[in-house]
Amino acid sequence: MRHVARLAFIWITVLRFGLDELALSGFRHPWIRLLSRVITTGRRLDLPRGVRLRLALERLGPIFVKFGQVLSTRRDLVPPDIVVELAKLQDRVPPFPAQVARMIVERAFGHPLERLFASFDAEPVASASIAQVHFAVLNDGREVAVKVLRPGMLAAIDDDIALMRQLARWIERASADAKRLKPREVVAEFDNYLHDELDLIREAANAAQLRRNMEGIDLIMVPQMEWALCAKDVIVMERMKGVPISQVQRLRDAGVDIPKLARDGVTIFFTQVFRDGFFHADMHPGNIQVSIDPETFGRYIALDFGIVGTLTEFDKDYLAQNFIAFFRRDYKRVAELHVESGWVPPATRIDELEGAIRAVCEPQFDRPLKDISLGQVLLRLFQTSRRFNVEIQPQLVLLQKTLLNVEGLGRDLDPELDLWSTAKPFLERWMNEQVGWRGFVENLKREAPRYVQLIPELPRLLHGALQPRTSHSQRVLEALLIEQQRTNRLLQAAIYIALGFVLGLIAMVVLQRWH
Repeated sequence: MRHVARLAFIWITVLRFGLDELALSGFRHPWIRLLSRVITTGRRLDLPRGVRLRLALERLGPIFVKFGQVLSTRRDLVPPDIVVELAKLQDRVPPFPAQVARMIVERAFGHPLERLFASFDAEPVASASIAQVHFAVLNDGREVAVKVLRPGMLAAIDDDIALMRQLARWIERASADAKRLKPREVVAEFDNYLHDELDLIREAANAAQLRRNMEGIDLIMVPQMEWALCAKDVIVMERMKGVPISQVQRLRDAGVDIPKLARDGVTIFFTQVFRDGFFHADMHPGNIQVSIDPETFGRYIALDFGIVGTLTEFDKDYLAQNFIAFFRRDYKRVAELHVESGWVPPATRIDELEGAIRAVCEPQFDRPLKDISLGQVLLRLFQTSRRFNVEIQPQLVLLQKTLLNVEGLGRDLDPELDLWSTAKPFLERWMNEQVGWRGFVENLKREAPRYVQLIPELPRLLHGALQPRTSHSQRVLEALLIEQQRTNRLLQAAIYIALGFVLGLIAMVVLQRWH
């Protein structure tokens, strides 16, 4: 019953803000246009369509706001007037009252606000779908940012996730093809990420991990957490000062090298994904700034770490090999990787899958980013995946979303950026480090603690191995032991001979000096 009520609320909101008119008016068929006029009769549609869409998403709640944030980065897919409005969802969602924020902070730490901070700005500097941020000053004079969770978020998200689960079950029952897309697993992944975002302690821990990971490349800054002032619904962190990455002209006027900034963004993303397997997965413009301070000029500033993605070693290796194969236009290898990973049925013909992938990807190479129609690529890939029964991998949903965000940011910064050419050398270097001599040394370092633990146990393990099991295995082990003893005697003899040779040389030198 609760799901029915929520569906009714969604439909009423759609009608109230005329979103049905936005969808239906785009069709050319006369009967559909007539239906649009009938449905929208009697409603005021005087507000611009972008404003109506933004207001509707805000009314529908945090999950829909998240959807709007993603759309705001897709200037190639969404009309400019709608993008401008949806960009306001990134950090300009209507705030909750300052008195409520004050109450939440005091309840979290058990002290009055005046005891915790020397000053606290009642007006939030940013307000998003999950939380809002206030600037403050600690008693020791350091400037900080205080992030406060919106009240009532858990119940609202639980209701929408429950509805999405039900819809996913209906979709799977209604369509055999939809089952291949694993909608229930995708919803489960989304559920995990949203609930992680509701725990601000987890966000603080994510920030600390990302800060450690990024220390060595000097391209991105992550705020330091004030752990004494971190709770589940409030966290306090170092205040970061920068220019929002969406204000490209302001960055250009400040002297920031915009093409380099775009390339650095690609490097940061691929470093987080393929070196660390731990990446910022909410990289919309509201969460990214650029420093213009002389000491850190031109560096990215990352904010909001509620959603991060993680990849296993298998995922990283598989993705890296796919990227390398794509960059080299080795479509046969891409097809083989899909079969080896189990993404397509084992009986799939490699040559047919190779040809289909070539038809989708080949037209996109050697073209600047501004000329690539991502919408057409996604449509063709979906048609290809449907033909070959490719299974969607839920664990990579966040990575796919982040790739879209990175491409959107790249397009805003530098429409001429060639994402493929920028990433290819980095990935090839990463692969060489994984499979080459350097990779061997790093693996040896990682395994060294295990070897240290095993060495003292070798006599016991050898004794256990020599216990009678089968006559054949015992004979083999005895033969190995005899061979080892013979090798030890030879090695001992060689050491004695070498030592005698060295002593003889020393004696000859001494005798010559005496004479």
